[in-house]
Amino acid sequence: MEQRGSPGRTWYLGLDGTTDVVTRSRDFARRALTAWRWLPAAEEEEQAAADDVLLLVSEVVANACLHGGGPGSLVLDCTEDRLRIEVTDANPAPPVPERPPSPAQRGRPGGHGLLIVERLARSWGSRPRAGGKCVWVEVAVPSPVLRAWSGG
Repeated sequence: MEQRGSPGRTWYLGLDGTTDVVTRSRDFARRALTAWRWLPAAEEEEQAAADDVLLLVSEVVANACLHGGGPGSLVLDCTEDRLRIEVTDANPAPPVPERPPSPAQRGRPGGHGLLIVERLARSWGSRPRAGGKCVWVEVAVPSPVLRAWSGG
């Protein structure tokens, strides 16, 4: 597993050929959020935003496991207005959320990942890449984090 990260706002985690990728990805995201001062959360807005990011990372990585042959990498790129989560996989087919969940799926685990992504993300999508695709998700940077970055 290759991992690159710094207090800078772009972090990369290589996942190709690793095990326990969802847990690794969540731990990696938690370390990045801590470095970017989203965690520990001093305000409820920060905590909710950090929890949403960790859930989104879990969902997108899990979807790559289930539908993409496993994730190749996770990139977290944070600017002053958004955090972008990117996960690559080997399946070139774009993700398609199921609408509405079938009666058989209601109340059962699974099949709701992209619905969660749509609910929590500011925007999301995918783009083709050599050997598969990249699924990306964006969330807004919470106001308390922006104030902490500016020293206010």
